[in-house]
Amino acid sequence: MLDSGCIAKALRSRTWRSISAEKVLDDLLLRRLHKAMFGDVWRWAGEYRLSEKDIGCHPRHISVKVRDLCADAAHCFADTRLSTDEAVCKFHRDLVAIHPFANGNGRHARAAADILMGSLGVQPFTCGRVNLVTPSQTRNQYIAALQAADAGDDSPLVAFARS
Repeated sequence: MLDSGCIAKALRSRTWRSISAEKVLDDLLLRRLHKAMFGDVWRWAGEYRLSEKDIGCHPRHISVKVRDLCADAAHCFADTRLSTDEAVCKFHRDLVAIHPFANGNGRHARAAADILMGSLGVQPFTCGRVNLVTPSQTRNQYIAALQAADAGDDSPLVAFARS
């Protein structure tokens, strides 16, 4: 049984405060974040998955795709055509789509987005304060927003993130 207290405890750690966006956008740090969040629950926490899933890329491509995502995200923040919210939502969506871990990907991506927002001096998204793990109308809205973003429309995800 996953205790959300272990996630909150991990995120309160000084490790994630006052960290630069450049450091957040690093695949090693993202693995360390997953380990900090779930290390008390899963022995494999922080390790990229080795098996195929219904979602995400093939396991052998995960590390390259995460590094590419981090590089692309850095360019998105330099691109003034995207708002910070849009750039962070794109990073979040793409990290979820890669699905680097066997479990905890959505929670991890939301936490990474919150840390990234903090590193940019922007208020974190409010969706991170809602339980999106258990089935609910809110979780369904979140999944629908991710699916819309996958289809090329990021606006529902940006709206949901700030709802």
